[in-house]
Amino acid sequence: MSVKDTQQPRVAMVAGETSGDLLAGLLLDGLQRQWPQVQALGIGGHHMQQRGFEALWPSERLAVHGYSFEVLMRLWDILSIRRQLRERLLQDRPDVFVGIDAPDFNLGLEQDLRAAGIKTVHFVCPSIWAWRAERVHKIRAAADHVLCLFPFEPDLLAQHGIAATYVGHPLAQVIPMEPDRAAARARLGLVQEHPVLALLPGSRRAEVQYIAKPFMQAAALLRQQWPDLQVVLPAVPALHDRLVALSQELGVSAWLKIVRGQSHDVLAACDCTLIASGTATLEAALFKRPMVISYNMHPWSYRLMQRKQLQPWVGLPNILCSDFVVPELLQDQASPQALANAVAQWLDDSAHARTRVQVVEQRFAALHRSLHKDTTTLSAHAIQKVLSA
Repeated sequence: MSVKDTQQPRVAMVAGETSGDLLAGLLLDGLQRQWPQVQALGIGGHHMQQRGFEALWPSERLAVHGYSFEVLMRLWDILSIRRQLRERLLQDRPDVFVGIDAPDFNLGLEQDLRAAGIKTVHFVCPSIWAWRAERVHKIRAAADHVLCLFPFEPDLLAQHGIAATYVGHPLAQVIPMEPDRAAARARLGLVQEHPVLALLPGSRRAEVQYIAKPFMQAAALLRQQWPDLQVVLPAVPALHDRLVALSQELGVSAWLKIVRGQSHDVLAACDCTLIASGTATLEAALFKRPMVISYNMHPWSYRLMQRKQLQPWVGLPNILCSDFVVPELLQDQASPQALANAVAQWLDDSAHARTRVQVVEQRFAALHRSLHKDTTTLSAHAIQKVLSA
């Protein structure tokens, strides 16, 4: 039965990691306002499941670290999940499939579903303006419509014959223009007067191996200079125990506060953050927080990704501002001492450092205003048009 008959569509969705689960949860809010009895199933995390989403597999089954080496190690499992999901959706056809980011998984699935007559929407334009520009051809074959988070993307896609709508970034709605640092510190049980450093080493299992350790070591070096420095790490629930064990192994557990989730509280509470490159860097920018962006992965993956990179920046805040607004320390540059030195420049209480922080806050406030749209409603309306076409 079609959506025109029921007026309550059946939507299949796939979100491949924590950031995609958050975006999909917000999208579900808009769909449920548009269609209160909408049915949604597929692959998702706890934000989606809290909204009644039927998760056939959890998002973390698709979360991988790096560009190709780690993917190859888990390729069989990922391809098996995609094959099983495709067979299910072709048999029990949804009115529309919405792939949330995860282009390596979703675009191929969308192409197969679209060829079978199922309408497809891709939410989050793959970063063809940053790297892997050849992916535009796959997008054109896979998606009936693309929901774009950034204002320049629809025109870029239109040049390649791809229908798209700029819907703003949902995080720009969720995160307040002026975050309440004091309230966040109170919720986390932090001392108001002491400086706070947030560690965000990523939400994937392999990132604990490559990124969390040097982050903790850098924080230990910083506490030698600032003994009252409060360090907080918001852990994805599935990684909480591993991060606690690592903190004990490194001898930092006495002062490193590891919390389950609460990443927004942690970003609101902090003075600055040491953060892995990814969607979380945009969240930190929307909280107007100075940051040091870092990343580390298997050397093979890093070399392959470098060859595909089209811009000098890796972190989303720098890409969107077209400037090195905040420092990036990647791969071999990301030693604990180098990370600590970069963070120290934000924590310094000199007049120069305070001015530098103010400039970053102003740049990020302007970025926030440019991304602030009624994303959930605009996305739901765009999907409604796809269904009505």
